[in-house]
Amino acid sequence: MAIPFVRDLEFEYGGVAQASPRIRRVIARNPGPFTYLGTGVYIVGKGEVAVIDPGPVVDEHFDALKRALEGEKVTHVLVTHSHMDHSPLAHPLAEWAGCKVYAGGSAIPSESEVRMEAGDDLRFKPDILVRDGDTFRGPDWTIEAIATPGHTSNHFCYALKEENALFAGDHVMGWSTTVISPPDGHMGDYFRSLEKVRARGFSTIWPTHGPPVTDVTPFLDQYIAHRHARERAILDRLKAGDTRIPDMVAVIYRDVDKRLHPAACHSVLAHIIHLVESGRVEAEGPLGLATDYRLRTAA
Repeated sequence: MAIPFVRDLEFEYGGVAQASPRIRRVIARNPGPFTYLGTGVYIVGKGEVAVIDPGPVVDEHFDALKRALEGEKVTHVLVTHSHMDHSPLAHPLAEWAGCKVYAGGSAIPSESEVRMEAGDDLRFKPDILVRDGDTFRGPDWTIEAIATPGHTSNHFCYALKEENALFAGDHVMGWSTTVISPPDGHMGDYFRSLEKVRARGFSTIWPTHGPPVTDVTPFLDQYIAHRHARERAILDRLKAGDTRIPDMVAVIYRDVDKRLHPAACHSVLAHIIHLVESGRVEAEGPLGLATDYRLRTAA
């Protein structure tokens, strides 16, 4: 079965939408191949509120958030991870609101010349480091921080307990699969984090980009199955005698625009690293795109 993606969303840039009884959303005008329709900023609660993933520093967007928050007290600015489409506005917003920025720390910058994401926010540092299980409260909301490394090493999701909902950042997206690119992205961590989220049995997932996922368990089942299928395809190429990642990509992604093959190489590398770490594949040298790989021979 294919992943049951959800891509339709009615919205207006600069407007504020009541997404659920406790959740409002403002979408920044920064659509693109990694951001889809744009960064969806979530405002949780009424009166005293938390803001999740404020997004990029764009005057129009900042003004829209200020209008949406007029007359309210922002008590927490929460960030899922430090990419340019999520975290840059966090400190300006917190300074305007008179509160602190909470996140899992700084990311490991990528040295790749291939742009796999919206870019690392290298200047971002939270005021307060978030730990797995930390809880934040307002008059009508309770948010739990859930460590979900994989997309980045510092990725956190946030659970809204009153609605059994998860603000997933880029960990799970309804419109697309998630980019995992070494060195900051780690496929083994990502698998474990997906299982961690699936075990919680959330009713709704609110990604930072795109519409919510409401049929959560079947969606996550297929999300995980897709990754396992990709690993099987890589193992099949190794069995066929391919030893280099570009050769594997040429076959596995033969129906994909060749301009995207350099990015696909990084995704395959993330899977290869996981296969090496789990003892199924051997590497002849440092783990990288130019290394030769082969199936590990049983002792």
